[in-house]
Amino acid sequence: MFLISLRKTLVAACASTALLAMAQSTDPVKVGLLSTLSGPGAGLGVDIRDGFQLAIKLGGNKLGGRPVEVVVADDQASPDVGRQTADRLVKRDKVDFMTGIVFSNVMLAVGAPTFASQTFYVSANAGPSQYAGEQCSPYFFSASYQNDNMHEAAGQVVQEKGFKRVAVIAPNYPAGKDAIAGFKRFYKGEIASEALPALNQLNFGTELSQLRASKADAVYIFLPGGMGINFIKQFVAAGLSKDMTLFGPGFSGDEDVIKAVGDSMLGMFNTSQWGHDMANPANKKFVAEFEKEYGRLPTLYAAQGYDAAQLINAAVRDTKGKLEDKVAVRKALEAAKFDSVRGAFKFNNNHFPIQDYYLRVVTKDAKGRVTNRLLGTVLKKHADAYAGQCKMPA
Repeated sequence: MFLISLRKTLVAACASTALLAMAQSTDPVKVGLLSTLSGPGAGLGVDIRDGFQLAIKLGGNKLGGRPVEVVVADDQASPDVGRQTADRLVKRDKVDFMTGIVFSNVMLAVGAPTFASQTFYVSANAGPSQYAGEQCSPYFFSASYQNDNMHEAAGQVVQEKGFKRVAVIAPNYPAGKDAIAGFKRFYKGEIASEALPALNQLNFGTELSQLRASKADAVYIFLPGGMGINFIKQFVAAGLSKDMTLFGPGFSGDEDVIKAVGDSMLGMFNTSQWGHDMANPANKKFVAEFEKEYGRLPTLYAAQGYDAAQLINAAVRDTKGKLEDKVAVRKALEAAKFDSVRGAFKFNNNHFPIQDYYLRVVTKDAKGRVTNRLLGTVLKKHADAYAGQCKMPA
């Protein structure tokens, strides 16, 4: 009698385990996509969202073989709104992953509730120096870059081209300060002037007057979204483009800015870890599918959103969907076994990429479109300057 009862207990236990495994395989993977979807920076968040959603669609609306639910929310480019919304996503909606933030000041506010809940954050853009260094976290992974990196590549280019006096302009917030620090790390000439306008400022009369007085021979800008669009229009209208060569990171010379500004962008140099004309198979597929889906060329933001989804997909796949095993998920993310649209990709000890950075120029392509063209590699297998400060928790 005892043996029969024991057998029934074991059968019931096995059935329970099977049902639990079945439930885990059919429950959706929940992703909180919190991004800037309103205001001057909305275009950047929209591109991240569109790139991420495209990867989901091409994967059969699944991540790692499991159905997926993407909870989209607008942080309004506000740290307070971002923190409150992130708290809701991790506590009420119980998302498995977070992604999408554009601006580093929002990312720094969102980190605390996200990491405290042991929810993995896969960045599709913001890469603040704090999270690369002393505040590195086992729950933060950058599928984009560290804030300084594109600016370091630009500093190297401006240095190599022999410009003696350079004016720099970046917004007065964490990523803007990282931008100037990165540029100065590689450019060794004279900084003729330095301006830190307010984030999302759209009128640059004061800064243009400073530029004219500086007698700089080149200008380096990091002005995301509407800031860059307005600055470049005003810079050209003021006649300054005749005497000063314009440089920027990839996102200040990206397709969204080009579309809004037009021919005035021609000749602008910018640095990036990606270009839509990169010839690897993953990128060719991404660009073709993005144009087919949305009717426009993808930006760097869209490419990073796409890669963020691919990284999450690899982690769910390689853990067989067992997302409750945080150690296994972390190891799967660290392994980064996915085909990035930028080509070679691997993580440093601080969960930021080691990758190549390229020089691009705004020109006209064979179809007569004003767009970016890759010119060559600036930095090979480049790591950020803060990794040595990261004592990654076990």
